[in-house]
Amino acid sequence: MLPGDVPVLAALFVASIEELTEDDYSPAQQAAWAASADDEPAFAARLNGLLTIVATLDGELVGFAALKAPDHVDMLYVRPDAAGRGIGTSLCEALEKIGQGRGAKAFTVDASDTAQPFFAKRGYASVRRETVSLGDEWLGRTAMRKTLAPTDETRH
Repeated sequence: MLPGDVPVLAALFVASIEELTEDDYSPAQQAAWAASADDEPAFAARLNGLLTIVATLDGELVGFAALKAPDHVDMLYVRPDAAGRGIGTSLCEALEKIGQGRGAKAFTVDASDTAQPFFAKRGYASVRRETVSLGDEWLGRTAMRKTLAPTDETRH
């Protein structure tokens, strides 16, 4: 991620929430969730505080993912018109490889109801159901965990 990417990533974040989560969250819940990108400097600080990678397609940013510590997927968002094209999978695989290179043996994610099936297909198992408060709204999510297969470097 480059500093100049932040406005595009903030817009992508909001569009992803507004257009891809409508089956799982109410308009009020979506608005509360998307509001975290309203303060662009704070959104930039969040992304800069994580290892944030981007995906491009034909020179345009179409997704991003952020790694917290060596083993937690903190954010993974794909532009709505690029959803279902393997971008999220590529971003998740990249984060897992980076984390594994940094010594992670397992990965965790707090998956939205919309993202939970995506992560389940990637081998993440549900650990517990949670609700979180955003503004005046409560949103459901699932804490998930995936044990990573050892690589040649991590096998002993």
